[in-house]
Amino acid sequence: MQSDRNATLMNRKRGNPNWGMPPAPIPAGPTEFEIVAKRLKLIPEMYSASRELRRWCYLNRNRCYVPEWLLKEWRMDVEIGYGKDAA
Repeated sequence: MQSDRNATLMNRKRGNPNWGMPPAPIPAGPTEFEIVAKRLKLIPEMYSASRELRRWCYLNRNRCYVPEWLLKEWRMDVEIGYGKDAA
């Protein structure tokens, strides 16, 4: 009886089996640009003709991702800067 009890205690695994393992990668979500384009019900072929999307891109071009081909098509420049000297 005692040996059966000791055998079941020895077989039971204890602790976190994931200890020391890197966390699982978090899947990337949509960009802010993709969210806005979806809200405006646009497909990529319609992006360059949309006034609302162009205005949003102009206001957010330095803060959010905007496809490079669209920036070139609309001739928008992006100011790249980080830290104190950004302004």
